[in-house]
Amino acid sequence: MPSFSHFFDTLISSKGLFIDAMMVTLELTVVSILIGIIFGLFFALLKISRIKVLGYISNLYVFLVRGTPLIVQIFILYFGFSGIFLISDFWAAALALAFHNGAYIAEIFRGTIQSVDKGQMEAGRSLGMTRSTTIRRIILPQAFRRALPPLGNQFIIGLKDSSLAAFISMNELFNVATTLGSNNFDEMTYLLIVAVYYLVLVAILTLAVSLFEKKLAVSDR
Repeated sequence: MPSFSHFFDTLISSKGLFIDAMMVTLELTVVSILIGIIFGLFFALLKISRIKVLGYISNLYVFLVRGTPLIVQIFILYFGFSGIFLISDFWAAALALAFHNGAYIAEIFRGTIQSVDKGQMEAGRSLGMTRSTTIRRIILPQAFRRALPPLGNQFIIGLKDSSLAAFISMNELFNVATTLGSNNFDEMTYLLIVAVYYLVLVAILTLAVSLFEKKLAVSDR
């Protein structure tokens, strides 16, 4: 284990590289979650569709994502994309993470959509709206509101999962830590440093999610 003085000195001297890597990590996480929300909503709507084959497609997607490791999905999508067209490491990682997060977000949306009282659908239909219009104008706004807290938690999970992008040479936090540790023959110090950065990011996001949940709880009274 490194001494505290060595750890602190290394933490200060390497802050420029780690802050740049932290911004890459945050950008990768935000982009992948936003695309994952689109995937998730799409497959959630397929799952609640009256057309059974669409529900089977959604179930298959969720099963494949949940049943295989994220690192395998990243490698398959990364090398698969590379074999078809030129794609940057960032977008390969972002799309792979979005594909993964989308399955979990689909289940979040499915649960929140189905949690909306069935009377809301009946009210919309009684006003002359079609089923799709009722879902878009009445059901989805309420479902989105209820989905925000679990989406915040998924954002935190996505942040930690983004570390696996290091295996396709993305210069995010974990890759920078392992590279510096290897170059300086001081792996433990840099692993402890990157752990501090992740802990700070997760603490900030956890606090933000907690405050947001309290705000929603107050507004619902």
